[in-house]
Amino acid sequence: MKKIESLPPIMGKYINTLKYERKLSQNTINSYQNDLFEFCRFLNNFTNDEIYFKITKEKIEKFLGFKNNQAITTRAHSFTVIQSFYQFLLENNKISSSPCETIHLPKIPEKLPNFLTYEEVEKLLNMPLKTKYDYRTHAMLELLYATGMRISELISLRFSNIDLINDCVKVEGKGSKERMIPINNASKKALTLYITKYRSELCKPGKNTDALFLNNRGTPISRQGFFKLLKQRCITCGITKEVSPHALRHSFATHLLNNGADLRVIQELLGHSSITTTQIYTHVSKEHVKNEYQNTHPRYKKE
Repeated sequence: MKKIESLPPIMGKYINTLKYERKLSQNTINSYQNDLFEFCRFLNNFTNDEIYFKITKEKIEKFLGFKNNQAITTRAHSFTVIQSFYQFLLENNKISSSPCETIHLPKIPEKLPNFLTYEEVEKLLNMPLKTKYDYRTHAMLELLYATGMRISELISLRFSNIDLINDCVKVEGKGSKERMIPINNASKKALTLYITKYRSELCKPGKNTDALFLNNRGTPISRQGFFKLLKQRCITCGITKEVSPHALRHSFATHLLNNGADLRVIQELLGHSSITTTQIYTHVSKEHVKNEYQNTHPRYKKE
């Protein structure tokens, strides 16, 4: 991650707008800074704002061509960042038109989300628990599947976010938007057991924190730390597909939809700002129905 001080002044102002006005997450801001730094390095300019005010469409296309050896999603993200930066310049009267207006990248192929079947979720959540770490990981998994929250939201949870009386959890999502998500009995039971018995065993002297989920050093568990735990757990219970924490979010949404939940309700639970984002799960559901049909219909098997 490149520091904001290494960028030209106008880009520093843009990053501060993302941080303080648009209130984007730190991870998103870091990714924007990295893309802008790469753009500056390509132009060999980190100090002169005027160069960016006079940039041409051809120069941006040349930069994107320079990245042709990278995945289309990576190039698309870089272009989105540059496009957003020039929109910022336009809104602040630094330029009269955006050089990005007529640039079009190839359409990114739609990729269906990876999710677990009901049976795989049951395997994952019904593993034997022996250690304090097992109970902590189990509580995290139950909560992910019960709420569909993002891994970044999960590891950011504090005691104040949990309401075991009203069976819900307060989550701070993208853009610092808060939402309340109900929890089920299984996740409440796992969470209560972890909080009342095992979390105190993970606390270390001199490391006071109100973070809900702790690692073996008594500090908040990281995204990478939880990913490793999930991967090991999948291996142990015999799940062979590639599983990320986000796969549990996808599983949550897909299973709700398959069982008749309204798409608008799923949108609210997931914290999507647009229903279009949530609609991807209708494609997943249709694919699931098709696979079930192919695997179970007697006449299809004969063919």
